[in-house]
Amino acid sequence: MKATGLFSGWQECEKVLAGSAEFSYGLAGFLPFRDAEACARVRAVKKADITKHPNPDFRIEVIEDKNQFYLAFALDIVDRIKKALDEGRRFVCILPVGPVPQFALAAMIINKMRLPMHHVYTFNMDEYADEDGNTAPAAWPGSFQRTMMEQFFLKIDADLRPPINQIFFPTKEALPAYGRMIEDLGGADVVYGGIGWCGHIAFWEAHLADEFQGDLEEFKRQGPRLVELHPMTIMQNALHSFGGDWSWVPPKANTIGPAQIVGARYRCFWLDGECGGGVSWQRFIGRLCAHGPVTPYVPGSILQTLPGRYVFLGSVADDVEIHMS
Repeated sequence: MKATGLFSGWQECEKVLAGSAEFSYGLAGFLPFRDAEACARVRAVKKADITKHPNPDFRIEVIEDKNQFYLAFALDIVDRIKKALDEGRRFVCILPVGPVPQFALAAMIINKMRLPMHHVYTFNMDEYADEDGNTAPAAWPGSFQRTMMEQFFLKIDADLRPPINQIFFPTKEALPAYGRMIEDLGGADVVYGGIGWCGHIAFWEAHLADEFQGDLEEFKRQGPRLVELHPMTIMQNALHSFGGDWSWVPPKANTIGPAQIVGARYRCFWLDGECGGGVSWQRFIGRLCAHGPVTPYVPGSILQTLPGRYVFLGSVADDVEIHMS
């Protein structure tokens, strides 16, 4: 019988599969960043080289142990609160919701140190919204307000907490003045955050660059606003917060803009995005933001031009490889 499959026989099959072949193709049309050459270059950055960067003020670190990773994050928060108290000045910070474990650790350390927080002002970087721009109520289980209260502020002893009127979220009512509120306090001492699957910082999404034709300087001037979430963000958040249910993730969010990240005196970004099975959704995008082109189509790429700390969990820093499992 004439062979009609891929190979003429098992010997040929084994010979072909023992080698390697190139396969060229264009990037999927929904991806905002489409420079395949740049993607290939940063994909090739090995874990051994990931902390090397031409900007000495952009400090890339790898922390292998997960417990040590979250402890280091918590200590960064507590150290900055303590330093501001010792120096007799207010402490203004912009906080993310993800990752979360560091907040309970920070609360425990604050309580043990008996560290008062009357001088602390916090601004959360984002909050979910519906299709009409109404922000999620604090009582909704998926709201960032609820998470921050339950996982951080309410874990701090009542006599140590900052006054509740010094804790801010970008609700629909607060959003128009949100950037000015930070500026009126002298600007943020530090902004904490992570990197989204499409390269977003806060919920400032990659596709928003189309609005100003990818102009980098215009991008850096953008402030708080309501945004439509990119499909990659919907899928990412479905995976890590909504049990894989993409129908449960709200379609929009209120977010700070690049102006608040550039304007902060320092930036601390932490990458812990694991999927299990040796896979990390952040492994490639963490590299692209740190080692790829600086462009609004990869919003997190501006971090590499500024003073800051950029910390990979060890498994997230592993080499980018194909896993067909």
